[in-house]
Amino acid sequence: MKIIEKLASKKPSFSFEFFPPKDEEGKERLFETVAHLAPYEPTFVSVTYGAGGSTRRLTVELTLRIERETGIECMAHLTCVGATRGEIHGVLDQLRDGGVQNVLALRGDPPQGQTGFVVTEGGFAHASELIEFVRDQYDFCLAGACYPEKHPEAPSPEADLAALKKKVDAGAEFLVTQLFFDSRDYFAFVDRARAIGITVPIFAGVMPITNVSQIKRFTAMCGAHIPADLLTRLEAVHGDAHQVRRLGVEHAIGQCRALLDGGAPGIHFYTLNRSTATVEILEALR
Repeated sequence: MKIIEKLASKKPSFSFEFFPPKDEEGKERLFETVAHLAPYEPTFVSVTYGAGGSTRRLTVELTLRIERETGIECMAHLTCVGATRGEIHGVLDQLRDGGVQNVLALRGDPPQGQTGFVVTEGGFAHASELIEFVRDQYDFCLAGACYPEKHPEAPSPEADLAALKKKVDAGAEFLVTQLFFDSRDYFAFVDRARAIGITVPIFAGVMPITNVSQIKRFTAMCGAHIPADLLTRLEAVHGDAHQVRRLGVEHAIGQCRALLDGGAPGIHFYTLNRSTATVEILEALR
């Protein structure tokens, strides 16, 4: 079923993001996580594509397997990086033939060791081009990504929103935000998006903090910031993993409550293939 069709009856919507593991043991852990989260009746789950399209085959395999074995709607990520139109066609054919109906179309991050995005000959330069290509050739429900605090490569918030409008005009039916930690950033972003005519649902992307060094790396890559007061409290207990996790989960619970109370249509959890922190948050929201 298309995600956009499920949204009419799923309020609020909860969804979970996973990444393709590197080995069979990791796959087993991933499906244990899916099983732990399934009772919360997610609107959908998604599987990432890997930097540079490095997990292309595994992304398709896991997306099809999750749909087949769990019955949960699974959205495959698809990027422009390192792929020609023909190669992207092949991936989309596999997804369609396997019964997948939902795709998150992204420009994608450069491969490891490459500092900037390089257009593949015969490929696409922007997510909006990929979305338009998929919309013209297939009948997938298409999603796009957005950045409440601006894409790190965008010259300005206005330019970033203009690029986002192109994605929506090309056919993106809903949007999922990059992670952020202040609900005010989300609502200010939604107001700006609505002001330029972006009317599609915008899911709030939330990642509970469980490791200080890790979250600093993530935020440096995606252009997000950790509120100063939260960062101060986290750094004060940096050497105590239990306390870091406690603070991170408490903050995420408050963040999710503020988002839902403010009218966010759904929350997309960046799980890092683990379930315990997300389950704690969902239980607190009941």
